[in-house]
Amino acid sequence: MIIDTHTHIFSPDMIAARANLLSRDRWFGWLYANPRSAMADVDALIASMDEAGVHCAVTFGFAWADEGLCRESNAYVLDAARAYPRRLIPLAVVNPQAGRSALADAQRALEDGFAGIGELMPDGQGFALDDRVVLDDLMALTRHYGVPVITHADELIGHDYPGKGTQGPHRTYRMALNYPDNRLILAHWGGGLPFYELMPEVREALRNVYYDTAASFYLYEPDVFRHVMAWAPEKVLLGTDFPLMSHRRFLRRLQKVDMEQEMRRRLMGDNARVLFNLPDPDTGERGA
Repeated sequence: MIIDTHTHIFSPDMIAARANLLSRDRWFGWLYANPRSAMADVDALIASMDEAGVHCAVTFGFAWADEGLCRESNAYVLDAARAYPRRLIPLAVVNPQAGRSALADAQRALEDGFAGIGELMPDGQGFALDDRVVLDDLMALTRHYGVPVITHADELIGHDYPGKGTQGPHRTYRMALNYPDNRLILAHWGGGLPFYELMPEVREALRNVYYDTAASFYLYEPDVFRHVMAWAPEKVLLGTDFPLMSHRRFLRRLQKVDMEQEMRRRLMGDNARVLFNLPDPDTGERGA
């Protein structure tokens, strides 16, 4: 069972309004100014999944700074998940910087059937991951509902690219310390945070932290999969960052990475199935 935990979709209306959105949201403008930066609707996502044999995908919109755009995006994502209930797991985007209204939006989304919150985009939305004033209430809410939060994370060294921010391991680690009982998914290998799990006290602090593999082949050598899976096999989640890369292209490259079969099985879907409490395709049992 292949589960992709990091995909983005946009409504056809948003795709058509791309030029206008470039000026409405600074971070979106930075990421999508290049016309080759793909935007995709749910039909394109399902087609990509079908082509590559992906069974299920966690999907969400763009992490807009504007609350109205977040709500519009969430409405489309929820409709998409209802149209494909066996294929899509919806997450809701909110801007924690908006305070009480964002909290109300998040609670309404979770009551409506969203499976978590994210992807957060701290630099684009105007906050830091270690800012408790901004995040405490949202994290308390998601902890109460028992759902994960996915956030963008950045590696602070290496090559530059559109979207590279300032939320490195120093901030993601403090976020984990601030919310030890929350389940956190740090996108893009957590900006390198999993390598610090070789320190025993760090590994203990990060016991509820997971890492997705979104944009892997733009950031790291392919061996990153094998190395991190060696000491954190239960914490790595397949994430393609579709439509940044198609599922077929991502999985073809991943197939060339040498790793034990058990590790590959965990990566491709077992870890995500447990985290999102999905049924086992063979037994029908949920979770572990």
